[in-house]
Amino acid sequence: MLHGKHLIAGEWTGSATTFSSEPAHGPAHDFSVGTPELVDRAVKAAEEAFWSYGYSTRAERAAFLNAIADEIDARGDAITEIGTQETGLPQARLIGERGRTTGQLRLFASHILNGDYLDRRHDAALPDRQPLPRPDLKLVQRPVGPVAVFGASNFPLAFSTAGGDTASALAAGCPVVVKGHSAHPGTAEIVAQAIEAAIRSCGLNPGVFSLIQGGKRDVGQALVTHPLIRAVGFTGSLAGGKALFDLCAARPDPIPFFGELGSVNPMFLLPRAVSARGEAIARGWAGSLTMGAGQFCTNPGIAVVMAGEDAEAFSAAAVAALQPVGAQTMLTDGIASAYRAGRDRVAAAAGVRELLTSTCDLRNAIPYLYRVSGKDWLDNHVLGEEVFGPLGLIVTVSDFDEMVRIAHSLSGQLTCTLHMDDGDTAQGKALMPVLERKAGRVLANGYPTGVEVCDAMVHGGPYPASTNFGATSVGTMSIRRFLRPVCYQNMPDALLPDDLR
Repeated sequence: MLHGKHLIAGEWTGSATTFSSEPAHGPAHDFSVGTPELVDRAVKAAEEAFWSYGYSTRAERAAFLNAIADEIDARGDAITEIGTQETGLPQARLIGERGRTTGQLRLFASHILNGDYLDRRHDAALPDRQPLPRPDLKLVQRPVGPVAVFGASNFPLAFSTAGGDTASALAAGCPVVVKGHSAHPGTAEIVAQAIEAAIRSCGLNPGVFSLIQGGKRDVGQALVTHPLIRAVGFTGSLAGGKALFDLCAARPDPIPFFGELGSVNPMFLLPRAVSARGEAIARGWAGSLTMGAGQFCTNPGIAVVMAGEDAEAFSAAAVAALQPVGAQTMLTDGIASAYRAGRDRVAAAAGVRELLTSTCDLRNAIPYLYRVSGKDWLDNHVLGEEVFGPLGLIVTVSDFDEMVRIAHSLSGQLTCTLHMDDGDTAQGKALMPVLERKAGRVLANGYPTGVEVCDAMVHGGPYPASTNFGATSVGTMSIRRFLRPVCYQNMPDALLPDDLR
């Protein structure tokens, strides 16, 4: 059952004002609006919980993560029902995303039991070393303290209440305060109920997790500027993330802001590959571009190809593959409106030619396809800005040197992709030093939508793809965001953390 309240340290708490959800279909529900006062209560409870949870064993935290996964699965039907209503996403997508959410919780539980993430190091004492002796030095990663997490609009489960940021912070030993996204508050509440049940079954301090729904900018600002918050996880727009990032940097005690802010995820199509299988590449691109109405941060919005007959054939094949795709429901009215604004921005740029366009309105999106020369791309940096939705832009370059200049002109990306055959190896090698400086993940002969949750995954990149190029928000390495190294010198074993004994 939904009661429309916040979860603050084990108590379901209302507030004076409410907001109504705006589902794609089905009934709307009322939810309490968050306030800075509620933020203060939740963060203080998280700090109190840290004194036990931050010093819990890895086995205890693993049991908690597994319990959350079990409780989410137990509510699977209810989550799917309200998730599809609130977001318009199909049932199969919500079921798959729930599996990803519980899967990463269980993966993180297994990972911390292994202990490798602690990066334990020991330099034994050298008392007889000349000219000076060396003390005994031990190092281990320790949790930073309470973490703020902002739910994402496009992933109501995997990047929201119990998603990757929350799971990795809890795995590290950090209590979490979540600012729920107003696009799917009912989904957030049911997941919070699952976490609450896991807290009770594991006998943990209830301040280890809180959920605050709704609220205006003052709620987000109060959360990231609260003196007890030690790090922030965020997935969302460049404008919103940059504002919060600046607040974190301007604090009297600046804290890390791990923001994933978007990307155009360019694909570079090399000549032999386009000649041999350009039509297949175009079909694959169309499928990736329109998956989930293009509402993925890894949506490949740009295809760079050398001008000529093969480029013409590729463009025609892309149009043919995109034409039959009908209107899809977007996550919110605001996202749909922003998609249309992005379309208008691209269409108005100098040298841009329409290949496929039509009319979409209300909360719907249809695919758009445009084309521009490499020269016009280089002259207009607005074409390198993300359009969140199924919009593709083909950039035709005059030669390989211009393709390399396109690569150099890119801002930071989550992904860059090479489509290449064996005969393209020399050009691929020439591009690779540039692409690996631009992106956190570089692909060959694939499409970046679909981010595997595993040890080797990097979901991040140079700014503005993310605000911390040395981190990932997906995969087991994401846990390291919420840890810091501590060195212990000549410390008696009795005083060391359990993980160093």
